[in-house]
Amino acid sequence: MRKTLLCSAALVAALGACAQKNTTAVKYAQYITVADAKKHLSIIASDAFEGRETGKPGADKAAAYLAGEFKKMGLQAPVNGSYFLDIPLTNTAFTLKSVTLNGTTLTYGKDYTSMGGTGTQTVKASEVVFVGYGTEAELANVDLTGKVALVIAEPKPGTTVDNSNPRAAMMAFTRLVQGIRAKNAALVLAVGTVTQGSMAGKQSERITLKQANPRPITPRPLALTITSAVADQLLKASGKTYEQLKATTAIQTVKADVTADYETVVKDAKAVDVLGFLPGSDAKLKEEVLVFSAHYDHIGMEPEGTPGDRINNGADDDGSGTTGILEIARAFTQAKKDGKGPRRSILFLGNVGEEKGLLGSEYYSEHPVFPLANTITDLNIDMIGRRDPAHEKTPDYCYLIGSDKLSTTLHKISENANNTYTKLAVDYKYNDPKDPERIYYRSDHYNFAKHDVPIVFYFDGVHADYHRVSDEVDKIDFPLLVKRAQLVFYTGWDLANRDERPVVDVKNDMPANRN
Repeated sequence: MRKTLLCSAALVAALGACAQKNTTAVKYAQYITVADAKKHLSIIASDAFEGRETGKPGADKAAAYLAGEFKKMGLQAPVNGSYFLDIPLTNTAFTLKSVTLNGTTLTYGKDYTSMGGTGTQTVKASEVVFVGYGTEAELANVDLTGKVALVIAEPKPGTTVDNSNPRAAMMAFTRLVQGIRAKNAALVLAVGTVTQGSMAGKQSERITLKQANPRPITPRPLALTITSAVADQLLKASGKTYEQLKATTAIQTVKADVTADYETVVKDAKAVDVLGFLPGSDAKLKEEVLVFSAHYDHIGMEPEGTPGDRINNGADDDGSGTTGILEIARAFTQAKKDGKGPRRSILFLGNVGEEKGLLGSEYYSEHPVFPLANTITDLNIDMIGRRDPAHEKTPDYCYLIGSDKLSTTLHKISENANNTYTKLAVDYKYNDPKDPERIYYRSDHYNFAKHDVPIVFYFDGVHADYHRVSDEVDKIDFPLLVKRAQLVFYTGWDLANRDERPVVDVKNDMPANRN
């Protein structure tokens, strides 16, 4: 969906003529520069920050860098004299220690891979139950409680599963494992293709916000994929081969010596949102706060043993947005030094934990440093440095999301800023609530919107390097990053200086959950 603002008489009266530029705003927008953006992003997305994963040293380094830049600019530290808002977290870490079949310890990535499990357990068995293809009919009368199940991890002949489609094949495999887990098996051994390399199923972590009354961990049986050669090794004592079992598909119990040892460790963790505050100059309006937000975290490093580059530097996601708020802060603080500071106060908010489930912004929205009732808008930037495949031939564009969800005034302000200053090709594709990507729910603005704080989300789309180690600084279009950041600045300049805050006049009818 594409929308264009038409300069009606009513809009001219409300917002000023579309072509009439505020020369002061134009002056300070020029402090958002390619050279400065390149300087910041080359540091934020460097290998030294190790992919900025929440709860890891690289994210701490990024937080310290942001705070240092905020201090240099003269922004206030609003959290009891600190730039850091502690985000209490829980780290749930799963480790698969070892798997032994008939006295031989298997090698992860060569002999088997894992879908993981939960809880802490040592599984020991002297027999396994072969359950064929693990269909509902095959499992109907089988008691797997506390037992090891051996299953064929490929479509049963005559089924319609497209095994050449990786997503379809994975979903089919997941359903297979879930069916066996539902029968209370202690361990699932699925015979199929083992992919070399990733250690994600052997060691994994889940970061969540710390709960006052956390739910106990529900044990979930470990599920492994083993090769047919390993299955033959497993069945050696029975005198049968895997192919013989597969040929009959008859449900049967056979002798085998199996040991699997794994554990889940739950411990407290901590990360920080980074806050820089610029007080407003108007005695009546300075209690109201405009937020510029971007998440500085990313997805960290690939597991040890992964060949090649292991660091997901996240230059676009969201080093570009983090750079954007630093540049916008530079423009506003310079205006303040020159006696042209904003009438309303501004909070520059670097969120952590976005990649783990919008954790930092969720915590801030529940424990705001400045009351949400006084927060007039959140302008959130998440990826503004690249082009997506749909816009390879579009000179300058930006996806805008959410501007009309809560406030018609905010939407008009947003479009007026673009039509007057930056003239980007604005794409509203992802603003459609029926869009399958559901982008509206996938960045930090959502946690403001759910509290009825109007938002605009700035986004460049999904490209081939999204969440890959190839999301590097040398692929960033810095002139386009600057132009998009200037659009955010101009929109914020209007919001921070106008007489009235945007009125929430649209019912928040978006679905309650973002899944």
